[in-house]
Amino acid sequence: MNPGEGATAWSPAVRENAPEREPGRGAGCAVMSEPPAGDAAPVLVTGLPRSGTSWTGKMLAAGRDLVYVNEPLNPQHPPGRCPGVLRASVTHRFQYICDDNAAHWLPAFRDTVTLRYRWLSELRANHSPYDLARLLRYGTAFTLGRLTGRRALLDDPFAVLSAGWFAARLGCRVIALVRDPVSFVASWQRLGWTVYFHELLEQPLLVRDHPELLELRALIGSQDRVLKAALLWRATRTILERTPGVLVTSYESLAADPLTGFHRLYDHAGLTWTPLAARRITRACTGPSSRARTGFAWSGLSRTAFHRMDSRHALSDPARGLSPEDAARVRALTT
Repeated sequence: MNPGEGATAWSPAVRENAPEREPGRGAGCAVMSEPPAGDAAPVLVTGLPRSGTSWTGKMLAAGRDLVYVNEPLNPQHPPGRCPGVLRASVTHRFQYICDDNAAHWLPAFRDTVTLRYRWLSELRANHSPYDLARLLRYGTAFTLGRLTGRRALLDDPFAVLSAGWFAARLGCRVIALVRDPVSFVASWQRLGWTVYFHELLEQPLLVRDHPELLELRALIGSQDRVLKAALLWRATRTILERTPGVLVTSYESLAADPLTGFHRLYDHAGLTWTPLAARRITRACTGPSSRARTGFAWSGLSRTAFHRMDSRHALSDPARGLSPEDAARVRALTT
């Protein structure tokens, strides 16, 4: 996604303070797997939609050490509901995964992060000409990636509330992008997006582990899109702040100084920073914007929010699409 506008940067930090119960681990549950370590670790880039995950994922893949996997937890097809990539049924946006429901998710994601593509499962589920082209693209990328020792990079904003599970059980190097709240809400307003809180509240394990989400029940059915987006941002930030094993990174700090910021993320992910990566990141983050009018564009067979742009210029006018009154209201709600 286009690195955006913003004022207040949220300083990045790796959260290593463990709460009484680890996020993603229910009470009394045993550790279910030994996650990969070191250079074998997959990478998860997450954060709320329109927080820069596509852009960050593409820049991390610029060094050619990773196989880019686009939003396996998206309930919409495409990019989600592709059992070749993830052989599990997604039932909610922001699907919550923890050890108490891991019997469904852990085998499926083990296949995904070890780049084992399920050809027959995909062919049975999706067989339009477009789907067949995606099957060939992903199946080939997974197979070649596995044979050449590349790692999986999951770009998935819908994994944001389960980031702790991905870190603890799959051994992912997790990077969570957070955008300035005014810029985030303004972006959603420009696209006409809203959030339906019943998608969160209908997940009992999510509410059990994060009971503060119950406060959102009063907004089910509300037409106040600004208020709902601001409170989603606040709730997600609160959850990420107490999740161990997650590098929380300011979207704006990356846009302001992409080479320095991405060099640090490469180090965190255990990736080699090369002249090729630096050149590709510089080229992608400078020059005229290729942004589609909708905020999305097609890259190969994927519809993505990533596009070439001048990342520093993109920091201007963070409240575009919001009235001054709404911008002030968002800032008050999220401070």
